[in-house]
Amino acid sequence: MDSHSPDSLTADDRPRLLLIEDDPELGPMMASVLEEVYVVTLLADGHAGLAAANTGRFDVLIVDRRLPGMDGSTVAQTLRRDGISTPILLLTALGTTQDKVTGLDAGANDYLVKPFEFDELFARLRAIRRPGAAGETTHQIGAWDFFPHSRIIESPYSGQIVLTLKESELLELLSKHPLKTFSREEILASVFNAEDTTGTVDTYIHYLRKKTEPEIVITVRGRGYRLGQL
Repeated sequence: MDSHSPDSLTADDRPRLLLIEDDPELGPMMASVLEEVYVVTLLADGHAGLAAANTGRFDVLIVDRRLPGMDGSTVAQTLRRDGISTPILLLTALGTTQDKVTGLDAGANDYLVKPFEFDELFARLRAIRRPGAAGETTHQIGAWDFFPHSRIIESPYSGQIVLTLKESELLELLSKHPLKTFSREEILASVFNAEDTTGTVDTYIHYLRKKTEPEIVITVRGRGYRLGQL
């Protein structure tokens, strides 16, 4: 295991990263290294990158300052104007204070000057993805803090736990309506795919309880599930 991979995750747990970089050598090389920790989508055009980022499917963005079609600062500015709060790391070949200020004013969370070391890149990404770093909503579940956008739940005893996409979506559904009991059919329709069955709901409830505490989701006999009061 190399210096980048202490925070490596299984394929299902890896956060999704959008890399918008037009350099034909640097882009694929960055994507390859970042794949140790992230599920990476690489695009080389500002307009295409903006369209992808606007879907809200990504957990973090790396955006080059100089891009064909639309420059990186404009991409960041447009995303913020559209209400997209995904953390953005801006890459720039220009190390001037004014260039950095322009990027941060546009809505980037941080910047990194080329050339850079990958250890620093990973550290910057970890910093801007920390729960609350992008002003994301926090759901309180007893003494636990749940950050749906980051897919992290923070235990008062053992620190941060990374959830898979479906685990996070399931917990978010329950935590938005803490007093409501959801039937398996309601959860299935809200979180899972058409080909899944109600057994899938039970399986993911089991996963959530195993990762956190058994009482995080309460079984209401004959009715379904609701959020627990930890």
